[in-house]
Amino acid sequence: MITLKAYAKINLGLRLLRKREDGYHDIETIFHRINLFDEIALEPSSTISLTCTDLTLPTDERNLCIRAAQLLQQHCNSRQGVHISLKKNIPVSAGLGGGSSDGAATLRGLIELWNVNVPDKELCSIALQLGSDVAYFLRRGTAYTTGRGEVLEYFDLDLPYWIVVVFPSLHISTAQAYQNVQLKSQKKKGGNQTSLKELLLESINDPRMLMNFLHNDFESLILRSYRDVAQVKKALYDAGAVFAQLSGSGSAVYGLFSNEQYANDAGKELCKNYQVFTTQPHFKPD
Repeated sequence: MITLKAYAKINLGLRLLRKREDGYHDIETIFHRINLFDEIALEPSSTISLTCTDLTLPTDERNLCIRAAQLLQQHCNSRQGVHISLKKNIPVSAGLGGGSSDGAATLRGLIELWNVNVPDKELCSIALQLGSDVAYFLRRGTAYTTGRGEVLEYFDLDLPYWIVVVFPSLHISTAQAYQNVQLKSQKKKGGNQTSLKELLLESINDPRMLMNFLHNDFESLILRSYRDVAQVKKALYDAGAVFAQLSGSGSAVYGLFSNEQYANDAGKELCKNYQVFTTQPHFKPD
């Protein structure tokens, strides 16, 4: 048996640049791991199957774990199977990348379980068939991300803040959010716009600069449409967050805290009504 942790991510800023001819959007964002993960166990089997602790999730090819196994099996022309046990801890449709992380972890684990050799470029191609951000989860760390989510520049980010992620139990469709959002950042595409990576590194120790420069283009739409999400963001600031923002298209919102006591107090208060997950400063995944 092989066991893996599939870590969640937050988006440190998110620009929606333009809609592409293939129907996807060009984006610019920074993916950053947090200390929240699903647990996956892989066992040899004659077929491909899945059991999941979240009974609301599909266990057929609609699940990215199953689809990942099928695509890798086809790619390697293999007859090997696997039984996948998935313990869900990451909220679904929250903007935290849980499904994508599960799919990527399944690919990584199956390469070991099936003892197959797949070059990184080919593995990324398989991941891209699963979803735009699946390739990011094939490696650990923080990544400056462009294209539709597949152009990845990994870099070391030593984030000096406590991260408090709050999930208001709202499931927001990413596809629907993309359909409804107005593209703002595309107006600047002709100029020499400073990259999100540069802005983050310049402002990481100055919360006022973070608020001025690090924006999520989904946020105004989601905050208008979902009152609970707006309330969560306000509650994080009221609790002492130096910065708070929607992750992805939501509904999870994270707050950055420079003070452990403020972070703990925020978590204790917000967990009365919401799911809360806390990540310590300088966190690095296993």
